[in-house]
Amino acid sequence: MNSNAVESGPATCRVVQPGSEFEGKQGLTYAVGISAESVGSKFVHLQLATIPPGARAKAHLHAQHETAIYQLSGVSGCWYGDRLEHHAVVRAGDFFYIPAGVPHVPYNPSADEPCVAVIARTDPNEQESVTMRPDLDALPDWASVTPLSR
Repeated sequence: MNSNAVESGPATCRVVQPGSEFEGKQGLTYAVGISAESVGSKFVHLQLATIPPGARAKAHLHAQHETAIYQLSGVSGCWYGDRLEHHAVVRAGDFFYIPAGVPHVPYNPSADEPCVAVIARTDPNEQESVTMRPDLDALPDWASVTPLSR
């Protein structure tokens, strides 16, 4: 990662370019900006996430960490809850909050437009707090439904 340091007292400010894209455990593409690994962050993680057209994440949760999302482009849906029984639609310009421990599955219902979002999490390490929930991936029929009218 490229960075330019600016001294500010005992701590150092840094400008960071997004890191190389990678596919996380959840099945989405991420480009990390601020993390424990990139700048030594202790409490926050900031990244770009892209959901390709027609794609979805695998069911997962972040056990001890909150997630805040700002949708830059596209329209995504997100199933969430103990049995993925709730649904939200997140459009460009929307903020979306996911409490710690809440199972969720974000997806992109578009056939041709990717969704891009800025994601902040209270865990400075990208993949350490991800808990996969394959039992929820196996629920019948929820993943094929995209109720964007809700």
